Amino acid sequence: MKTIEKILYHIKCDGPVTAKVLADKFQLTTMGIRQHLQTMEEQGLVDAYDVKVKVGRPTRHWQLTSQGHQHFSDHHDELAVQTLDAVNDLFGHQGLQAIINKREQQTLEHYQTAITDCLDLKTKLVALTELRQRDGYMAELICDDNGFLLIENHCPICLAATRCPSLCQSELAVFQQLLGENAVIHRQEHIITGQRRCAYRITSK
Repeated sequence: MKTIEKILYHIKCDGPVTAKVLADKFQLTTMGIRQHLQTMEEQGLVDAYDVKVKVGRPTRHWQLTSQGHQHFSDHHDELAVQTLDAVNDLFGHQGLQAIINKREQQTLEHYQTAITDCLDLKTKLVALTELRQRDGYMAELICDDNGFLLIENHCPICLAATRCPSLCQSELAVFQQLLGENAVIHRQEHIITGQRRCAYRITSK
C-alpha cells in the first residue's frame, strides 16, 4: 500500500490527525509526511484546521474532505441506488420494503451461522465485528467501563442508505436479533447524518 493510501486509511479510521502523529506511525520524517499531505490537499482529499494550545503555536490537524471519504466509496453505489429507484418506481414502497426485508433476513441468517458457537455478548460482538470488517465496514470493537462500542469507520452502502434510510434501520434490527433481547443497542454516531463514522453503544440489561 502506498504511503498516501496508508495516510488516507489512518485518517478514515482514527479521524483528524497531526503530521507528527503520522510521521511516528509510519516511521517517516515530519517533513516527508507534510509533503504527502500537501499533495493530498492539492488533490482535494484532505484539508487542515488549527487547534489552539496553551503554549506555542496552534497545532495543525488534517482531516478527510468529502472527496477523501468518497475515495473509499463502493464502486457499485450508483448501481445500488438505481436499482432501489427502479424497484420503487415499478412496485412502490411495499415492493421496496420487501427487498429490504429480504436482505435483512439473508444477512441475519448469514451472521447467525457465523456466531453459532458464541455463548455470551462479548464473543458475539467479536464475531460480529469480524463479519462487518469482511463486509467492508472497517469495523472495530472497543471494550470499556460502559460496555462495548462497535465502530464502523466506513459504510459501503452509504449512498443507498442515504436514499433509503430503511436500510440503516434494517441493519440495526439485524444487530438486535443477533445479540438477543438482553442486549441494549444505541446508535451514537451516524455517517448519513454527516458524522465521520457509525458507532453503536452496546450494553447488557
